[in-house]
Order: sequence, then structure tokens, then C-alpha cells
Amino acid sequence: MANPLVVTVVLNTNRRDDTLDCLKSLDCSTYSDRLDIVLDNHSTDGSVEAIRTRFPKVEVAFLAENLGYAGNNNVGIGLALARGAEWVFVLNEDTVLAPDCLDELVRAAERKPRIGVVGPMVYHHDEPQVIQSAGGVLDSSWRSRHLRQNERDGGEQTQPAPVDWISGCAIMVRRAAIEEAGMLDERFFYYWEETEWCLRIVRRGWVVLHVPRARLWHKGVNRNYRPGPSVTYYSTRNRLLMMSKNSAPVAARASAWIDVARTLTSWSIRPRWRGRRAHRDAMWLGVRDYLRGRWGRMPDA
Repeated sequence: MANPLVVTVVLNTNRRDDTLDCLKSLDCSTYSDRLDIVLDNHSTDGSVEAIRTRFPKVEVAFLAENLGYAGNNNVGIGLALARGAEWVFVLNEDTVLAPDCLDELVRAAERKPRIGVVGPMVYHHDEPQVIQSAGGVLDSSWRSRHLRQNERDGGEQTQPAPVDWISGCAIMVRRAAIEEAGMLDERFFYYWEETEWCLRIVRRGWVVLHVPRARLWHKGVNRNYRPGPSVTYYSTRNRLLMMSKNSAPVAARASAWIDVARTLTSWSIRPRWRGRRAHRDAMWLGVRDYLRGRWGRMPDA
């Protein structure tokens, strides 16, 4: 029996060296039944020329405008489906895969027909044995967190296990699940979109699976990562959007609003949080835009 076709989708915006590293790791993959697509977002650093020179089999597609993680990757997902993908692997350009990563993902994914989403064990690139994400969960208040974040991997977790969501830096989705549940919601632009996608897919009876033996290293986030105000904006607005779209329980919605109110109050009146004023303003803006139904890119971002 032939292996299913996996089409990888990599978004590049002036990240020439990272994208080349990612493609090199894909080129070393032991899984050969795949196509690779790079979506270029108006890069001016010679990315396209370098990709075409070093990886001539990689398809390069050009984005007409920047629609964020969700909208840009939807272009690639559409191309992947048009190329006959049975699995679409949305991959950050700042990731590096183990040679058998795709083999492990496909092997786990094909065990049962209702597995709709799979994802690898994600490690910090600067600390190769330290876990960044072993999949994600939502608590009773619909707060999200990465499982085993910043734990050193001792090899004790080997079997695939269901999770609520998979990190958007490396998420592989079955064609039938996309056709049934739809693509990423472009209103999110950035942040929470992969969580909402997984929840939407699960609501239609699919399983989201984390595969520990599939290994991948992500450069973009380390232990000391401190997100900027734009992340505060998107995380505030999009968490509220995600909850309303997916009919979160009333108690969870109330808890979210209490979190927002408490944080805004603390960042506004406590002297120790003067340095968080930019984040406070971004949170206010996120709340305002949620209430107004304004989506997409953060204003003036």
C-alpha cells in the first residue's frame, strides 16, 4: 500500500537562513512521499533565489498580501489540497525536523481513520533536550497551556496520546478533517488560531494526537521568551473570540472576563507594573476590538 501524500507548507518572510535550515531537514527526511511548498511574503533578503538554487524541487508560491499566520497558511493549505495532499503539514520556517519525524507522525496518524490532527514533540532549539510543547490542553476556564513545557525529556513518554490542541509551529491535519471542519479562521490573524482549529475539528468527531517519538526543534521561543504588546492584544481579543465561537461554558467566559479586569486593574494602578503600560494599552485595544467585532491585523501593527 502506498504511503499517504504529505504536503508541507512553510511560510517565509525574510527568514532566509531559518527557512533554508528547515528545508534542509525536510530534504533529509526518511519519508519520501511528500511535496514541500514555501509561501513567500514579499521577502527582500534573497530567500526565493536561495531556495530555488538549493532546493529546486520545492514549490515557491507568492502571497499577494500579509493575512497573518491564519490567512497566509490558508493559501498554502489550499495549494496543498489542490496538489492531492492526504495530510497537510503546516510548519514554521524556524523549525528543524528529525529525519524520522514525518515517518513517526504518519505511522501514528494512520492507525485509526478518525485521527484528524497530529503533532510532534517540540523541543527548544537552544536546549535540544528540553521540551517546548507536548501538545496542549484547555483547563476548565479555557486557559490554554503547553504540556510538559520546559521539562527535560528523559524518554519516559513514548506512546501517542490525545490532547486538546497542537502547537501551530508544526501541525499536521488530515485532508478529510479540513474538508469537514474548514481551514484556519482568518479573523484571528495570529495567536489562538491553531487552538480554535483543533477544537473545531474535535467537535466534528476527530481526534487530536500528540506523537512523542516524532521530534522537532523550534527556534522561535525559548525559556526566557517575553512576548511583546502585540501578543497581549491578539491573545486577549482572540481568546474571547475563540470562546464565543466555540460556545464556551458561561463560567469559563465569566472567568476570562474576570482575568481581563483583574489584569487591567493591576497594570493600571500598581506602581510595580508601570513597565507593563504598553501591554495594558494593548489589552484594552484587544477588548475593544472584540466588542466591536474588529478582526485581522492589530491596528498600527
